[in-house]
Amino acid sequence: MSKISEGNYFEDFHLGQVIFHATPRTVTTGDISLYSALYGMRFALQSSDVFAEKSGLLRSPVDDLLVFHIVFGKTVADISINAVANLGYADCRFLASVYPGDTLSATSEVIGLKENSNGRTGNVYVRTRGVNQRGKCVVEYVRWVMVNKRDAASPPPETLIPELPAVVAPENLTIPENLQYGGYDSILSGCGYFWEDYQVGEKISHVDGMTIEAADHMLATRLYQNTAKVHFNLHAMKDGRLGERIVYGGHVISLARGLSFNGLGNGQNILAINGGRHVNPCMAGDTVYAWSEILDKAEIKGRSDVAALRCRLVALKDKSPDAFSYKMDDGKYDPAVFLDLDIWLLLPRRI
Repeated sequence: MSKISEGNYFEDFHLGQVIFHATPRTVTTGDISLYSALYGMRFALQSSDVFAEKSGLLRSPVDDLLVFHIVFGKTVADISINAVANLGYADCRFLASVYPGDTLSATSEVIGLKENSNGRTGNVYVRTRGVNQRGKCVVEYVRWVMVNKRDAASPPPETLIPELPAVVAPENLTIPENLQYGGYDSILSGCGYFWEDYQVGEKISHVDGMTIEAADHMLATRLYQNTAKVHFNLHAMKDGRLGERIVYGGHVISLARGLSFNGLGNGQNILAINGGRHVNPCMAGDTVYAWSEILDKAEIKGRSDVAALRCRLVALKDKSPDAFSYKMDDGKYDPAVFLDLDIWLLLPRRI
């Protein structure tokens, strides 16, 4: 009997199924340094222990997206190893700070299933929770993924598409424990714009671009222990529709987030991902640009030092962000759009 695992196909999932994902991961300062090298992150809270301590934290926390990617990577072997595409995210909340030395584990629950009309694939909806070594949930999110069937003739499951919030309500946002911005230093943060300085409807070009190298995106994906063959195996992918390895969508998210520092440098924390789509595939050699639109602003009850800013973060391929390319007159995305991400950021207020 073979001892290898082929992963789950669409038929292997059932509603209410709970999957405990393998390989707990202790996050180290080495992981953080490599992440910074890959994306050029410059946010002060995650870069400086001194800045973090003056903001009330123990030390610099692990970047929110690094936490997300590590937890996401644990789910791939069970959820999406046989996937055609990751389709979207919703209701993602960052619930507690992670520090070097913390160990992350993940579980997922199947909350929705729908076989597609071609009979060869189906969409699987899962809610994933990442917890630390004390059992405290640090991130929770829903994603849905199109998964191949093992046997196209197998009967379809009961269809259930879960109802998901379009936006994480501001009252459900979690502020990092002990974080205080009463003495916020905007010189050290590198940005003089506070929450009050942004207006709903404002668009911000993040100016800079970053070209993706094959070695970078494969190194990043291995950092997260993401085993999806579409990111690594050129031999398997060369006969596919693109003829090349596809860049992990999270790599594009982190590149766009890194680029967003120029214009949103005081958005130190991502509090939530309201929703997101990987609109077009990305491959090595593509240059990523990014722009943001301010969608909403929300005060935080009981806090005068911080508030939430809702942003649409758009990543573009080989196209200047100054044009703010998004959707065309027919409602379809501009072909240059890679990523459409809706997030809540935490910003300091003027006191």
